[in-house]
Amino acid sequence: MAIVELYSKSQKKLRGEITDIYTYDNLPQVLRVQIVHIIQDTLQHYMYRDEAYSEIHAILCREYGVFTLGKSSRETDSTSILNHLLNVDEIESALDVIQLMFAYISMRKERWPYAFSRRTATNALTPEQSIAELNCRLKEHMVGYQFEAGKIIRVDSNYTHSEITKPTLQLLWNPKFSGANEEYLKAHEHYRHGRNKECLNECLKSFESTLKIICSEKGWRFSPNDTSRKLIEVCFTNDLIPTFTQNQFTSLQSLIETGIAPIRNKLGGHGQGQTPHEVDANMTRYALNLTGANIIFLIEQSGIK
Repeated sequence: MAIVELYSKSQKKLRGEITDIYTYDNLPQVLRVQIVHIIQDTLQHYMYRDEAYSEIHAILCREYGVFTLGKSSRETDSTSILNHLLNVDEIESALDVIQLMFAYISMRKERWPYAFSRRTATNALTPEQSIAELNCRLKEHMVGYQFEAGKIIRVDSNYTHSEITKPTLQLLWNPKFSGANEEYLKAHEHYRHGRNKECLNECLKSFESTLKIICSEKGWRFSPNDTSRKLIEVCFTNDLIPTFTQNQFTSLQSLIETGIAPIRNKLGGHGQGQTPHEVDANMTRYALNLTGANIIFLIEQSGIK
């Protein structure tokens, strides 16, 4: 179902009542209700709807250490899940439901597309439409999260998300880069939860994995224990950057070498000593974006499909 620009919404925009600053600690009730509508409109024509709710309910109960999400064991699984999404105070618990539900929808569509072929109402949504509307609704309410590649990703700006994060995940979705993709998603998960040191470690792992995969696919010699510096040298030696453009990229190797690895090494990768190191969130965000930008450049230059 298309998102309708209501008169009241357009007037709020004109009056400047709609903020352009992302929030991360609140899911407005209106948004929660809209997400419930999206879930219901998607699963209403799914052949195994009851099984879907039952599986998600079982996962949540086991992870939370409870027997049911609802106050009454007589509630259906769907009612328990959706009421939990509507009423839970902790935003991360609400995001748990959103991530599990939409990851389930995305995965089932990929494995059994026929299961969503049945249409019972004009407002029924396909999995693709449901994910697109979810992301539009989150952006509409300036809640700083998006659903990408099966995960809830924290968003700090529209530009970096559309120009760095999303393209990086699209490139890493290639099965050849599955290891690097897993590490990059872990970096985002750590960043969302404020685990900055862990985020930096996963950034470097993802970057190094990307380099190793490119070298392997190209048949370039390297050692499995090579650091990012050595792997970068292998890529430059083998003209990953075309000869006629290398003069335009004389600072690229320095940028990469003095970017991700030293940030991780100085802030996240060594022993702390007596005084614990605090890793700045702004520096972590910079490393995350720098990782994505470099991965995009290297994969596109490699031509690996």
